[in-house]
Amino acid sequence: MIERSILKAGALLLIFTAISVFFVALTQDSTKEQIKYNEDQLLIKRLGELVSGYDNNILEDKFSKDIKLHGKEQSIRIYPAKRNNKTFAYLIEHTYPNGYNGNIRLLTGIDINHKLLGVRVITHRETPGLGDKIETRKSNWIKQFSGLSLANPIQTQWKVKRDGGVFDSFTGATITPRAIVSAAYQVLEYFSNHEIK
Repeated sequence: MIERSILKAGALLLIFTAISVFFVALTQDSTKEQIKYNEDQLLIKRLGELVSGYDNNILEDKFSKDIKLHGKEQSIRIYPAKRNNKTFAYLIEHTYPNGYNGNIRLLTGIDINHKLLGVRVITHRETPGLGDKIETRKSNWIKQFSGLSLANPIQTQWKVKRDGGVFDSFTGATITPRAIVSAAYQVLEYFSNHEIK
């Protein structure tokens, strides 16, 4: 009698699990396109914050490159901004692995003269209320990178003020600003010494 009720409970659990897995898979498949669309819209918004005046389809013209950046091998995506079929800027999607809570996915714009058009965060897991001030909807802090280059400021000043540099940090959160400053400098440095194409 006990064995029969155990078997019956096991069979019911198996049926319930199979039905749950089916509906989770169905939900994932049905939302995959919407998720992709939402991600593309966020990316288009971030691209538009860094560059304007391009006449190419920047998403279709993107290409990938496998490089060692920020101390790790990664596949970066590069979006060339063109006007009259001539590239005037590149937007580089890359991952900085040393945020306070791990990876920070960034979009960094560089013009053909190796000046920063700016830096924007695509995804992160930084602490809400502290490290999330790297988002433009939370603060303007990240907008200070526009127009900077390897020579402006000089290399030794590419640090937060607490470390002897020129960049502000947030009260109670120094690791996240350090990460963004370091990531911006390293992208500039890499593409000043390597071809973007």
